[in-house]
Amino acid sequence: MDTLPPLAALRVFDAVARRLSFTAAAADLGMTQAGVSYQVRLLEERLGGPLFLRKPKGIELTALGARLAQPTHQAFDTLRSAYAPARDAQTLSISTLPTLAGNWLAQRLGRFQIDNPGLAVRLEASEHVVDFAREDVDVAIRMGEGNWPGLTATRLFEVEFTPMLSPALAERFGPLTDPAQMLPVPWVSGPDPSWQMWLAAAGVSAHCTSSPRAALVLNAQLHEARAAMAGEGAALLTPRFFRFELATGALVQPFAVTATNGKAYWLVYPPARRNRPAIRAFRKFILTEAAADA
Repeated sequence: MDTLPPLAALRVFDAVARRLSFTAAAADLGMTQAGVSYQVRLLEERLGGPLFLRKPKGIELTALGARLAQPTHQAFDTLRSAYAPARDAQTLSISTLPTLAGNWLAQRLGRFQIDNPGLAVRLEASEHVVDFAREDVDVAIRMGEGNWPGLTATRLFEVEFTPMLSPALAERFGPLTDPAQMLPVPWVSGPDPSWQMWLAAAGVSAHCTSSPRAALVLNAQLHEARAAMAGEGAALLTPRFFRFELATGALVQPFAVTATNGKAYWLVYPPARRNRPAIRAFRKFILTEAAADA
């Protein structure tokens, strides 16, 4: 006896589980909402339990639905990859953080485009953590420890940071020759524990460090760098992202020492997509660029 449920019902379940909406799934599939509900009901009868909890403000997966959703998503991703080679020859959608997108990746994508003239690249810069099961994104570059369940993660480079500030602020508090001199300098995102990490890496004794103080909290290096260039304070920034600003003198890096928080930047995507030509090409390209930029 075949234990695999009807493919039509699985396709509907995949759509509803991705969107958590019968109405949205019906629109995606070109079906009526009644037709979607019927297919879900057939599948629930086949499995002997409910897949969704119907609530006043929407639906959510049951324990059974949550257990089946991920393998179903992966199976349909594999089928889409196998049956849609034309899409690979047209578009690659990349999601990443604003600073990495604007100050590192964007200036390299032109070379990738030249090497892959039949591929249109769409870059989305956001702090939002993309959900591959529900959003039209092919790959992402994330910061973290590389342990995202259900995703393939390839390490690109380590997170590093060191203080940078405007030439005027450096002159006001300088000459800066000792890392301990950063203590009286105003800090952008001062409560960030990364400051303590950098001071420790620079050999500043713990008893010398000050307690967290009031400061601008901007939560993105791109914004922190702009505040630093405007003279608002010193910001902890990743040198590889601000080489232009350092080369032109818009920012000053007083000390060579950098610190890390144990995290890195990773290329991530669902494992079912690993053999798509566009993703394979981008993975090879980005690893080469990361190695060359060490």
